[in-house]
Amino acid sequence: MNENKSEMQKNEELSNKIEIHKCVCCYDAPCLKMYKNINPERIIRAIKFDNKKGARSLIQNEENCLEKDSTCNESCPLNVDIDKIIKNLINETNKIENVEDIDVSSEICGVKLENPFMLSSSIVGSRYEMCKRALEAGWAGVVTKTICMMPIHESSPRFSALKDWDGTFLGFKNIEQLSEYSVEENMEMIRRLKAEFPGKVIIASIMGRNEEEWEWLTKEVTKAGADLIELNFSCPNMKHKGTGSDVGQNPDLVEYYTRIVRNNTNIPVLAKMTPNITDMREPAIAAKKGGADGIAAINTIKSITNIDMNSFIPEPQVNGKSALGGYSGQAVKPIALRFIAEMANCKELNDVYYSGMGGIYTWKDAVEFMLLGCTSVQVTTAIMEYGYRIIDDLLLGLKIFMKEKNYSNVSGFVGMSKPNVINNDELEKDTIEFPKIDYEKCIGCGRCYISCQDGGHEAIKFNENRKPTIDGSKCVGCQLCRLVCPKSAIETSSKRIKINK
Repeated sequence: MNENKSEMQKNEELSNKIEIHKCVCCYDAPCLKMYKNINPERIIRAIKFDNKKGARSLIQNEENCLEKDSTCNESCPLNVDIDKIIKNLINETNKIENVEDIDVSSEICGVKLENPFMLSSSIVGSRYEMCKRALEAGWAGVVTKTICMMPIHESSPRFSALKDWDGTFLGFKNIEQLSEYSVEENMEMIRRLKAEFPGKVIIASIMGRNEEEWEWLTKEVTKAGADLIELNFSCPNMKHKGTGSDVGQNPDLVEYYTRIVRNNTNIPVLAKMTPNITDMREPAIAAKKGGADGIAAINTIKSITNIDMNSFIPEPQVNGKSALGGYSGQAVKPIALRFIAEMANCKELNDVYYSGMGGIYTWKDAVEFMLLGCTSVQVTTAIMEYGYRIIDDLLLGLKIFMKEKNYSNVSGFVGMSKPNVINNDELEKDTIEFPKIDYEKCIGCGRCYISCQDGGHEAIKFNENRKPTIDGSKCVGCQLCRLVCPKSAIETSSKRIKINK
């Protein structure tokens, strides 16, 4: 009976996940008009953005939350079972109260941020009207799309994406360059934003082709009222030699141009690093020598995402051709975290500020960057996919995390993971953690057996009753079987076995 009940619960959970995935987070969603006492789009969006506890906190009156508006003729275009999602949320998740007053303020190079979340330098921060909407929505600041003195002519189309089964971006490629607006138009944008949002942080991203351009742009954005300057040493899509990632790969040029900027402004300076390099620490150290107060990382990764099997042309196709472009999105987060960890643990860089970016979609993603030492984070691709509204869940999720962990301020956990990242040769290698199979969860699919046979150490046997067993004499504790199990039926044993040498 208990086993049947457990299976019913599993099926119910799977069914609920399918309903949530069906939701595409519509603009001006029809479901907003269907209910009297809740905002279903907001609640489901919170769940999709890994913020189930935040979603639960949005339901104030459980008894009347599903009361319909009898005057509404709207319905969900995808027939999402909203009632079912809400009922399961109430039954499964505890309510978190009183998170509104939690202090999520942070700083970047000594400049106060009302929260750690900023728009990164890209299309999402290219126009006054867009930046205004973002700041009104709750973002703490904006890094402008890079201001330059070069004529910018973009290709069409200029984006491509690798997608998950439900349509979400796994990875995103762009072949965009810098701001297509004039220097004066960008200066006017900075002036207006600072006048209307004095408590927000405006960072001017700039790029020059030579010493004179770097100097002139520095003076202009300083006069316009920018709070900081971000030096674009990292764009992968530039046609001019000696710009973008060409500079970021050359520590001498990084130091040279950073010093020019430092000598011509009194506001903090961030150097934005390219990931198209073996060791980011070298240009970062050079930027610090040149006078940078902080490091921003990472920019996008040079890539080809996919090739059309009919035309054999990579995407995006521009009049029958394509080009290498910058790769971003969820797929690059592990790479971004790697670079942040290496720099944050470098003794020559232990007193600089870090602004992290690369694959940040949820509050958990952001917290991972902060745990490695970032005091601010920047977002683009998630905004391009879902809009500025994701700030709601970034903030709510961060506040709930801080409340549950008893952090009174963001600085309490910034850098907490740094000591836990060490060199491979420093890791303890004298014991084995064996996997442990939960036979109540095991469905006998044999996936663990296949992976261990063909990609592991041939340590799993599979009997005639379709049950796997582990041969302790062969198992090395790599845990591949646990990772491939589709039902999470393999756990890490609490027992660690000493290796006999």
